[in-house]
Formats: sequence, structure tokens, C-alpha cells
Amino acid sequence: MTALHPRRTSAPELDASARSATLADYVSLTKPRIIELLLVTTFPVMFLAQRGVPPVGLILATLVGGTLSAASANTLNCYLDRDIDRLMHRTENRPLATGVISPGRALAFGIVLGVASVLLLGFAVNWLSAGLSLGAIFLYVVFYTMVLKRRTSQNIVWGGIAGCFPVLIGWSAVTNRLDWAAVVLFLVVFLWTPPHYWPLSMRFKDDYAAAGVPMLPVVAQDVTVARQVVAYAWATVVVSLALVPVADMGWIYLVAALVSGAVFLLEAHRLLRRACAPENTTLASLRPMRLFHYSISYLTLLFVAVALDPLLHLPLPF
Repeated sequence: MTALHPRRTSAPELDASARSATLADYVSLTKPRIIELLLVTTFPVMFLAQRGVPPVGLILATLVGGTLSAASANTLNCYLDRDIDRLMHRTENRPLATGVISPGRALAFGIVLGVASVLLLGFAVNWLSAGLSLGAIFLYVVFYTMVLKRRTSQNIVWGGIAGCFPVLIGWSAVTNRLDWAAVVLFLVVFLWTPPHYWPLSMRFKDDYAAAGVPMLPVVAQDVTVARQVVAYAWATVVVSLALVPVADMGWIYLVAALVSGAVFLLEAHRLLRRACAPENTTLASLRPMRLFHYSISYLTLLFVAVALDPLLHLPLPF
């Protein structure tokens, strides 16, 4: 495998005073769309852990604390990746890449968000959840962004561990401990991350190549990527079914996991078939974003079922 290195730029840091940073600029540093997806896995798990509706105050404190945690990690990610963000069309308009927000201000903003997250979760929820929040920030910023992202094509696999922590935070917020059901859901998100992110990486592999980031689609053929996507998709669905005996789930969850999982697998296999077809030589013919978008729907549907099943429990006959 040929090592990739980001192009060096001799351009000086852009003048942050070119225009005043707005609240929207600071919000964009936190990557709100990613935060939304993380909360989708936090909120439902609290209902499963409670086996009902948790106290409203606990829900709000956990969601706000989780939002601050993810916002901190994403902001610090933008701070560390500002050099390669300038080289990719997808990220070239981010506030740090354009210079609207200075690196120092972004760094301070990210640290403040992280401290606020830990303190809020610690005092309003419990210190186990606070520790998990701090661990998630560390894993995303240090383990993924600083260590893995620019060095290995498996960056998103192991770096994706940080994105699994909202499940643990949601569970521990209610129980103040970790149980096997939380571990199973942690593994679901872990295994789901590659078939979710690699199709997006296929769509933007030219950007990643220009920035020297060795995402798997940059360093491997489309067929190889698609085969790994299928393997991880199968693993995700199989592990999702393990929650049925582990957490005594009923018909609602089982049907949702089977139906949404079947469509997830269908889309993964369709991507593989398109990648294997010799006539599909362009990105448009591969249509990787089709799987990317459905993967979000799959995770959302699965976790909605996680919340609904204990509320409307229809027990299985076995």
C-alpha cells in the first residue's frame, strides 16, 4: 500500500478578521448533523434501560451533556484538520478553513464545550456518564483524528469507537452502570459505522486523495470496499438480533430489526453488484450515496424500535 501524505501549502493562515464570525459559524464547527445522529442512539437507549419513560430532567440533562460532548469533539476535530479541510471541496468552506474563526478561538471553544459537558453530566446525571463523555472526546480527537485518520485505511473502523459511546452514556445515565444490552448496542453502532461511512468516502474519494487521507476507497478498488461493506453490514444485522435474548426484546424490535436489516443488506449487496459489473466505471454508476442515506434510516428505525419495544412490549412466545 502506498503511503499518502497531505499536500503542503505555502499559503499563510487566512485573515480571521476578513469578516466577523457569527453564531452560525461557531455552530457549524460542531457539525450539527453528526450530533443529531449521535442523539438518535442516546435517547432511545434510556427508555430501554428504564424499561419505561425516564425522568424528563434526566433525559434533558443527558441529551444536553451529550450534545456538548459531541460538539467539543467535532470542534477540536475541525481545529486539528483545518489544513486538510482547505484541500477538500467538501470542507473548504468550513470557518477554520476560510479563516473566519481563528484556530485559537476554535481551540478554546472546543475545550470549553468539553469541560461543560463533563461538569453537566457529572453533577446533573452521574460521574460514570461524565467519564464516558470525556473518554469519547479523547478517542475521537486523539485516537481517531491525531493518530489514525492520516495513517491507516482502517481509520474509520477503529476511530468509529468514539461514535459508539452515546449508547453507553444513555444507558449509564439511567442505571449508573453498564450492562450486556448496552454492550450489544455499542457493537451494533461499531459494526454499522464502516458500511455507513465508506460509501460516503467512495463519493468523495478524490477529495480525500487530494488531502492525503488514506480512506479505504482511496487506497483500495471499489470491489474490495464493497465486499467489506457487505461483510460489516451482515455483522451489524446479526449482532442487532442478539439484543432480542440479551434484553428480552419483543415483537416490535424483532420485526423492525429484521425488516430494516433486510433492506440494509439488500442495499449493501446492490452496491457490491454495481462495483463488480465491468460496465460501471464511474461514480455515478456506483451510486454509493444510496447506501449512505439508507444506513442513516436503518440506524434510526432500529433505535426507535429500541425505545418503543419496552413501552409497548409484545413478548415473544419463545
